[in-house]
Amino acid sequence: MKIFPTTSIKQLDAYTIENEPIDSIDLMERAANSLAKAIAERWDDVDTPFVVFAGPGNNGGDALAVARLLAGQGYSIEVYLFNTKGQLSPDCEANKERLGGLAGIVFHEITSQFVPPQLTEDHVVIDGLFGSGLNKPLSGGFAAVVKYINASPAKVVAIDIPSGLMGEDNSYNVASCIVRADVTLTLQLPKLAFLFAENAPYVGEWERLDIGLSEEAIDEMTTDYYLTEPDDVNWRLKTRDKFAHKGNFGRALLIAGSQGMAGASVLAAKACLRSGVGLLTVHVPFCNNFIVQTAVPEAMTEIDFSETCFSGATDTDDYQAVGIGPGLGKSPETENALIDQIESCQVPMVVDADALNLLGEHRSYLGHLPKGSILTPHPKELERLVGKCQNSYERLMKARELARTADVHIVLKGAYSAVISPSGQCWFNTTGNPGMATGGSGDVLTGVLLALLAQGYDAETAARLGVYVHGLAGDIAARKQGEIGMTAGDIVASLPMAWRMMEG
Repeated sequence: MKIFPTTSIKQLDAYTIENEPIDSIDLMERAANSLAKAIAERWDDVDTPFVVFAGPGNNGGDALAVARLLAGQGYSIEVYLFNTKGQLSPDCEANKERLGGLAGIVFHEITSQFVPPQLTEDHVVIDGLFGSGLNKPLSGGFAAVVKYINASPAKVVAIDIPSGLMGEDNSYNVASCIVRADVTLTLQLPKLAFLFAENAPYVGEWERLDIGLSEEAIDEMTTDYYLTEPDDVNWRLKTRDKFAHKGNFGRALLIAGSQGMAGASVLAAKACLRSGVGLLTVHVPFCNNFIVQTAVPEAMTEIDFSETCFSGATDTDDYQAVGIGPGLGKSPETENALIDQIESCQVPMVVDADALNLLGEHRSYLGHLPKGSILTPHPKELERLVGKCQNSYERLMKARELARTADVHIVLKGAYSAVISPSGQCWFNTTGNPGMATGGSGDVLTGVLLALLAQGYDAETAARLGVYVHGLAGDIAARKQGEIGMTAGDIVASLPMAWRMMEG
């Protein structure tokens, strides 16, 4: 699913109006029907009191149309239309006239003084003040209205986007002047801002409503942002030949673990084996050899010279991919060995955890990574590579720049993990859940990605497919164990079912 900048949404509307063809007021009515239906499904008690706050633009027109449609279903509606400049958009004006004395609606047009209603916990506020076209923070009277809504105990439903929130970059926005919605009903396509953690208090739960904008225009318009859906990754899964043998599915090398951190290498190794690799060797310090051999008998081990850590680069000529970082530690000898390993490696690498932290001290070596490599930082690990970021938007932009300059793919981990290509394209993942925020979850992802690279998947496909399946396994684990009780080991155990679902 494409995610367009908010500046492109008007183009989609205009193309639909011209080529369907359909009048803009009728397109607004179509959107309002979808909105009213979604709202009535959530609050099916017609005794629920609704208060609609409508602005002077088309977002306000949507809100007025929704008020009329809900009143027609028997709901009690109070409407506040803010027209302080005496200038409504044509479609907002038309929907104002359509309200004309309808039963079930108490209508107020605010031209100067606003006497706010008494909002209780029983009320539902419909926020239609401003839509996605906003390009500066709210101020003055509108900021005061937003603060009043936020201070109330009422439930809040935002139309398309919470008023005051900008669709992409909110770096210079004013947090107190953004509506804090419980539910956002976004029209046709989500906004990039919905995928950023700091915006969650404003967006709340978001639901996408299809309002019939031109599929042709959506297909033709370009964007760098996508939301990954099952159909985007299912077809990328390779089928296995009946006469295949383990040599056909790649040899992988996993460099992981240090004293006290054997578990990271075990989780990554198990995930790699559960993701179809033909042969796996785990490079371990001597102290972890017995643990790995016992916990993961399907893997071979290669023992480091050091008793306790990774201390020297190893030959990678016999492997198709290398994973490095889980539980590696940050000792001086490991730091030197990592640099030597990067310099000598000629096959794609998955770089995670402590390997990323060590690279933060040697950023120039990012450009030495083999072609087709994947970095898997969480936000703090990324900031060690690119510098401090004030919000998720800036972090994403810096990650895109790093992917371009280092010619690597980056998996920026989070609730909507982003797979970022050197060309700047970003695919946001839709699988996964908060139960995966547990120690070892990232090690599991490293193992999955390593297995895919070793099997010959290109970096982009490996990253998109691996992130999706990792989250899918997490969802399966959550259904079995619950989000609170699940562990990274449960994600590993759920990988076979996740892959089976993908095959199906």
